[in-house]
Amino acid sequence: MISSELKTNDQNHLIIGGVDSVKLAHKYGTPLVVYDVEKIRQQIKRFKSSFDESGLKYEISYASKAFAAIGMYQVLKQEGLHTDVVSGGELYTALKAGFPADKISFHGNNKSYQELEMAVDNHIGVVILDNFLEIELLKKVLQEKHTSINVMLRLTPGISAHTHKYDQTGQVDSKFGFDVESGQDKKALKQVLAIPEMKLIGIHAHIGSQIFGVQGFEMLAQKMVDISAEWKKEFEYKPEILNLGGGFGISYTDEDEPIGPDIFINKIITTLKEATQKADLVLPEVWIEPGRSIVGPAGFNLYTVGSRKDIPGMTSYINVDGGMGDNIRPALYQAKYEAVVTNKMKAELTEVDHLAGKYCESGDILIDKQKFPALVPGDIVAMLDTGAYGYSMASNYNLNPRPAVVFAENGQDKLVIERESFADLIKLDKSYL
Repeated sequence: MISSELKTNDQNHLIIGGVDSVKLAHKYGTPLVVYDVEKIRQQIKRFKSSFDESGLKYEISYASKAFAAIGMYQVLKQEGLHTDVVSGGELYTALKAGFPADKISFHGNNKSYQELEMAVDNHIGVVILDNFLEIELLKKVLQEKHTSINVMLRLTPGISAHTHKYDQTGQVDSKFGFDVESGQDKKALKQVLAIPEMKLIGIHAHIGSQIFGVQGFEMLAQKMVDISAEWKKEFEYKPEILNLGGGFGISYTDEDEPIGPDIFINKIITTLKEATQKADLVLPEVWIEPGRSIVGPAGFNLYTVGSRKDIPGMTSYINVDGGMGDNIRPALYQAKYEAVVTNKMKAELTEVDHLAGKYCESGDILIDKQKFPALVPGDIVAMLDTGAYGYSMASNYNLNPRPAVVFAENGQDKLVIERESFADLIKLDKSYL
């Protein structure tokens, strides 16, 4: 099990960032999201070192949608990363955190006029254009404000990653980007090059999420160079930056076999060097957009065991005080996770149970079946590797408050997002009577 890599103390309690997880559960209550900040920093360093060894000019742009919070942006700033945002809310949060605006890129397939205006007013680094309407909207904003901005074109290259169908974004039939196969990319290129207020600095593509193989990235790198060569010949335009997106997979269970950042990056760089040399192009700056692979393994969702349902001849249900409201992925994607009992880390595994959430849905099952020690009310269960798309996709379904978020590092814990109260749930409600 993945749990074999976890640290415990002399009380056989799970340790997160040097802090006893049982104490965290008692101090802050459950459900609780805890991040081991050192794990985040270590993963960032792995990505950086792989690029540093290549000598290429590069940018690692953290994909905010995986987990966005003021505290997260502050860690990214400390580590010298770029970040991409996909909404006005993410942009607002990054700016409130003091994150440098010139190191922010703005994604999204339906950015509003107000969001584009916000991006321009705050002088962000680059807007990644996704469709023809957006070109016109941004042009209007820039002309009204008598200013300019860097842009990239997001392309749909016709490459599908081997992942869940909802996580595939590079194939032709996608809501994202300008389609290459039908020539939308060239039409967009000509439009943008004709707008003096826009400086086209590069092209972007993203082929999917939770990817375990390098072949898709090698194909993408080759495709982006081919497109660059074609654009140079037809339009005398050469992208300064090739942004190859993210999607690097992580291990949620023993069934997953992820590849390290160094392998992904080395394969991408090797392909780019060979392809650009063959096409007689200067090797461009390379950007990637990891999100899940930076924060996923660093996250833990802590729950308190409540009731259980034992059915003769069938698997028991262990009910916890969270569920699909703080981690929708098992219900939405049939995503698999592993869990440990934080106060019984060395106990013998004596039963196989369903780990069930408290939400009023039969599909609210966090883990279908797993071996556990004998569980009783009050035990603390930790789901592992929940740092990506857990809290960021959290909801108030059944009018349950969203959990608190704590950062743990070097034996210290810090509350970075307060638990919602019942009053928070209705603060926007207005009386009808």
